[in-house]
Amino acid sequence: MRLLLVEDDCLLADGLTRQLEKAGFSVDTTQTAKQAIILGEQEDYRVGILDLGLPDGNGLDVLRRWRTSSVSFPVLILTARGDWQDKVNGLKAGADDYLAKPFQAEELIARLYAIVRRSEGRVQATVKAGRFELDENRQSLKIGDGSVHSLTGTEFRLLRCLMSRPGHVFSKEQLIEQLYNLNESPSDNVIEAYIRRLRKLVGAETIATRRGQGYLFDDAV
Repeated sequence: MRLLLVEDDCLLADGLTRQLEKAGFSVDTTQTAKQAIILGEQEDYRVGILDLGLPDGNGLDVLRRWRTSSVSFPVLILTARGDWQDKVNGLKAGADDYLAKPFQAEELIARLYAIVRRSEGRVQATVKAGRFELDENRQSLKIGDGSVHSLTGTEFRLLRCLMSRPGHVFSKEQLIEQLYNLNESPSDNVIEAYIRRLRKLVGAETIATRRGQGYLFDDAV
């Protein structure tokens, strides 16, 4: 699940990136409002974290620009400001949640998953498709016979992408965009390798190949 982190504190951004990647996110980071606007409008993010105090502008202006440009991914505002009016202004500008510094990474991650669930019309921390159930908190997969299997970070991100829209065909390029950040350059063969590994868990017929198009998760199998 791809995430945009807009934070000008490099130390905080580096620490958060490590925590977020462990939690199953693929993270792109930027320190400026200008770059945040460009990335938000050009890339396919599932969720964003936005600091209000940026060196070249106000995070609220970035958020307003995104929403004016029909950028609809959910956004959590992260700031040192604790005044209630800042919270109200952020929510009015189109934010989905608000967290003031200092904070615990566990709370931030929990809030992120909560707003993503709401954006997907879910209330539970699980993604269900057919006889399969993906646990976001444990990064594990429960299959029809009741067995539970732990997943690596990449396996979890790939399976979550496929299971979140069963029947939808994802190209290799779309999957790479959701699994890796802009600083990584994986080959198409990497996706094929992970697909083979996941098929050993869910069955070859469950993750179907559409030649020349990509892969889909068949929840009817």
